Amino acid sequence: MGAKLRRDGGDRPKREEVNDTVDNIKLLKFLRPYRTRLGAGIVSTLVHSLITVYFFKAFKDFLDTMIGSIAAEEQALHRLSVLSLSLVGIFVLKGVSYYGQRYLTTYVAQRTMKDIREALYRHLQSLSMGYFDKNKVGQIMSRVVNDVSILEGAIVSGAVNVFYNFVTLVVGIGYLLILNPKLTALMLAVFPAIVMVFRVFSGRIRGMSRRVQESIADISDVLHEGLVGIRVVKSFVREDYEFQRFRRQNEINFAAHRKNAQLTATLSPMVELLASLGFTVVLWYGGYEVIRENMTPGELIAFFTLALMIVNPLKALSNLSHTIQNALAAGDRISGLLSVPPNITEAANPVELPHDTPGGIEFTEVSFGYDPDELVLRDVNLSIPPGALVALVGPSGAGKSTLVDLIPRFYEATAGKIAIDGHDIKQLSLASLREAIAVVPQETILFAGTIRDNILYGDLNASDEQVMAAAKAANAHEFISRLEKGYDTPIGEKGAGLSGGQRQRISIARAILKDPRILILDEATSALDSESEALVQDALERLMHNRTTLVIAHRLSTIVKADRIVVLNKGQVVEAGTHGELLAKKGFYHNLYQVQFRG
Repeated sequence: MGAKLRRDGGDRPKREEVNDTVDNIKLLKFLRPYRTRLGAGIVSTLVHSLITVYFFKAFKDFLDTMIGSIAAEEQALHRLSVLSLSLVGIFVLKGVSYYGQRYLTTYVAQRTMKDIREALYRHLQSLSMGYFDKNKVGQIMSRVVNDVSILEGAIVSGAVNVFYNFVTLVVGIGYLLILNPKLTALMLAVFPAIVMVFRVFSGRIRGMSRRVQESIADISDVLHEGLVGIRVVKSFVREDYEFQRFRRQNEINFAAHRKNAQLTATLSPMVELLASLGFTVVLWYGGYEVIRENMTPGELIAFFTLALMIVNPLKALSNLSHTIQNALAAGDRISGLLSVPPNITEAANPVELPHDTPGGIEFTEVSFGYDPDELVLRDVNLSIPPGALVALVGPSGAGKSTLVDLIPRFYEATAGKIAIDGHDIKQLSLASLREAIAVVPQETILFAGTIRDNILYGDLNASDEQVMAAAKAANAHEFISRLEKGYDTPIGEKGAGLSGGQRQRISIARAILKDPRILILDEATSALDSESEALVQDALERLMHNRTTLVIAHRLSTIVKADRIVVLNKGQVVEAGTHGELLAKKGFYHNLYQVQFRG
């Protein structure tokens, strides 16, 4: 992910600055589809800036001309009319160019941010489960929502205004050089000092901006955890504890914002002070030249008035430094996320697994570790024939869940080979591999929407009749029909408003609609009451029929019915066989059965 962030908010090594610059340049590719509109917006900005400076010159020239010809009343009236019409024309052109500048740049910014958000979400979907194990949801959400919003604001109000004020400043200084080169040179003598102040403060503001954005991500993470786990929070009476966690992160965010504000508030007056020194020298030397009659008072007033006019762009640039540095910090974080390589990739020419594949699975010398130096599975050899019901048992931490997670390539095996019907899963397209597999986890995951939407997740093209048939097979149709809106009943996040058994049956209906060849069950009835368990178990029987099924078993009923029981301990297969065969051996399974299952 991008360059490592320093917590002290100070300047980072030059190599990291270069890396961040390269990362931010990569984001410019999102502007390419809109380069025509962006170009038109830049032209509009340029025209608006030039007119701003030209207006001063035009007004001065016209006024001087009018005063010079005031002797002839009729001619003066004509020139006054021309002056008025010219000024109206200038304001019309200025208004049109301003509209083009604001509309076109805002359009480009909004479309670009939309594309970046979509690219971020698409990229996140391509990352392996390992990435989400190591990174908190709140942190990830902050990058997609907060950082992109900061970048968006900077493009609209930052980059455009920087360009506008920079052009105005350059054109204004150019006109000052024409008016009086000596005074202009004196005024510009303070510019190196101003540039140095910008450079020093920009680095510090950028580092502090990172801290601000990191603290916002931490707040999002604490908030997400506290709200998702609100039931646990309330049951343990930990509202005050969670509030204090949130308060601490909020305090850190405040401290970072305060420091950022101090730096920003210091930059602007320092720039103004240096600029005022330059103007004071100009005013003194200009007055000296007027006294010596080397310069007229009118020339000095004209020069000084225009010099004061270009102070506004200079001041605006110092104020915008904060916005730009925030955007650069946000760009670093966005680029860092986009540069995370997917650990799970497809082969150059992937093979499509047929939908009607039998579903046999073969593990050959398979090893895996979340940390490469600490293996969770070691040299697993396991053959599962098509249509078999296989129960995976073993103590906590034995590697049961990890083993089944390798089949759909949620994680990549460190060593060895996994094959489905003779096809190495690394050579299969991810879509066809995962289409052949359905997972029914112990903790049911439902999405905000209607019950119909959640069942349709198994097959987005299914008809209403197919949805209803799947619900009936899952023993869910009856309770759904009793609801006021039936299948169109909205449900909250994770199925809020439904009982555990009802959520589990909707999850099973979803899997039935998918019609997979391979089924993975993390014992779906372990947390249910006896009535719900009977309904869910009956639904599972239908779901498992004629499919290759792997069950992480917590109940004796599942184990007894299994065609084969695979016993894992410390990441290795220690025994395998039927329930009766394993009991007769009086080995590890026999002891596990006595302690864990018999009661």
